[in-house]
Amino acid sequence: MRFIPQPVFDANTSAGEFGDLPEWDLSDLYTSPDAPELKRDMDWLEKACADFAADFEGKLAGLSAVEMLDCVLRYEKIDLIAGRIMSFTGLRYYQNTTDAERGKAISDAQDKITTYTTPLVFFSLEVNRIEDAVLEGWFGENADLTRYKPIFDRMRLMRPYQLSDELEKFLHDQSTVGAAAWNRLFDETVAGLTFTVDGEEKNLEATLDGLSDQNRDKREASAREVARVFGENIKLFARVHNTLAKEKEIEDRWRGMPTPQTGRHLSNQVEPEVVEALRNAVVDAYPKLSHRYYELKRGWMGLETMEVWDRNAPLPMESDRKVGWDEARETVLSAYSAFDPEMAKLAEPFFDKGWIDAAVKPGKAPGAFAHPTVADVHPYVMLNYLGKPRDVMTLAHELGHGVHQRLAAGQGELLSSTPLTLAETASVFGEMLTFRRLLDGAPNAAEKKVLLANKVEDMINTVVRQIAFYDFECKLHDARRVGELTPDDIGALWMSVQGESLGPAFTFMEGYETFWAYIPHFVHSPFYVYAYAFGDGLVNALYAVYEEGDPDFQSKYFDLLKAGGSKHHKELLAPFGLDASDPAFWDKGLSMISGFIDELEAMES
Repeated sequence: MRFIPQPVFDANTSAGEFGDLPEWDLSDLYTSPDAPELKRDMDWLEKACADFAADFEGKLAGLSAVEMLDCVLRYEKIDLIAGRIMSFTGLRYYQNTTDAERGKAISDAQDKITTYTTPLVFFSLEVNRIEDAVLEGWFGENADLTRYKPIFDRMRLMRPYQLSDELEKFLHDQSTVGAAAWNRLFDETVAGLTFTVDGEEKNLEATLDGLSDQNRDKREASAREVARVFGENIKLFARVHNTLAKEKEIEDRWRGMPTPQTGRHLSNQVEPEVVEALRNAVVDAYPKLSHRYYELKRGWMGLETMEVWDRNAPLPMESDRKVGWDEARETVLSAYSAFDPEMAKLAEPFFDKGWIDAAVKPGKAPGAFAHPTVADVHPYVMLNYLGKPRDVMTLAHELGHGVHQRLAAGQGELLSSTPLTLAETASVFGEMLTFRRLLDGAPNAAEKKVLLANKVEDMINTVVRQIAFYDFECKLHDARRVGELTPDDIGALWMSVQGESLGPAFTFMEGYETFWAYIPHFVHSPFYVYAYAFGDGLVNALYAVYEEGDPDFQSKYFDLLKAGGSKHHKELLAPFGLDASDPAFWDKGLSMISGFIDELEAMES
């Protein structure tokens, strides 16, 4: 069951100068923390879970198709109500993670829901013990139940790794003091860090934003301050990573999972060989992508060697103009509308109805995310808007998620959730639409160069950087299986992927070995990161089909988004003539990035 929104890091903000930045109106979930509807739903959930277990535990295999459909619908309703409660408490918490009342509210809600839903653990375990012939009989008899077949297929992927009912219930019950507790410690620690740059006290996001300042001295000061503060807290971050990696190793060992990545691949419904093909294609392409681009950038900046604080630096010819909120809105909506007016219509309510929280505020979670909440409400988008061109692209990205989530909601609560490998499709596609619109409207060659370079950097961050992150995680989890890792051990693993992925244009300052510490994906969602590279490669291939002029592309694209989690990636990509299991598929996606770098090199001659 998916209850709590997870933050994802991007860039950050403060209000005022960018116009009237919107805040969330969470009343479509609940009007307040003490709303009677919230208590009503929590009470309903307790009884519904107990009744479900009393009615169905030990009886699933003997149900008729109609009875099993009723069982699934009741399970879906429980999932929806629990998701609504946790979406509300989770979103309030991420607005201010340092607020003790909000922290207590989300913790108490999680504790209650974990307790209430423990009796439901039997459902997937029992389904996985049912004979194939029984399931096939159900699906042959009842078309309404057949619609839920992907849910059964997904559950049965875990059949080889299922523990006893008692152990599964124990793991479910103790989760609130296991990974969830360490996740919360990480979130609150990161949100509470303070940094002092040029005499000004800042949070992490504002300090990281300094790494893309026009002034190189300010970038260096920000980088060194991040390293200083991380260094002071590195033992705690190492403890979080050691504990979570060991906890995962223990559970994986008990389940008999062959690799630390197996669980992620299963939840993503993607074959290990497909991920391996993606990883190898990207690593093999480092020299023609990141190495080549950063050598160009080094020359533009007039440096003998670049430091880590130059990686996301603006180009010397780049304007430091801030983009107001209204302009950002118009840019993204017009790009969406040019593709298909329906796409802009789906995005507009986010701006008008309190579905976006955009301003930087004390205690607010870093970065940006789109949370789907539940199928009968709507998604919410969180940003930390600083008025930079990259923030406009982040808006396009998160609104893409929002559009995808709105369209997929038609599948219902159990089938709307998209595997991570496909979850980035609409977000990256939305970015590409916005980028292409800006590029077409560039007033001169210099502006076009900046736009192209920024896009290449974003793609390198999405593809090269995330695969390097994936390799780091693979190394970390393998090493933790051998024994406890010191902060220096983890730092050495981090540095082992940095030079390889970024290339010879860089040197690395002392202290950069701690920069693994703040990346939330490693803590909240182990091995999540390859989904970004998967999504970027997939969208690049999709966009190539769009540019080739397929007259039915828009309708096929909307069908893909509406499918949510009801179809496998092979089935979804087939109408476009694409197949992610073909190694050439990834080369096609990577060639788009390489082609942009070709254009930049041609501008030099």
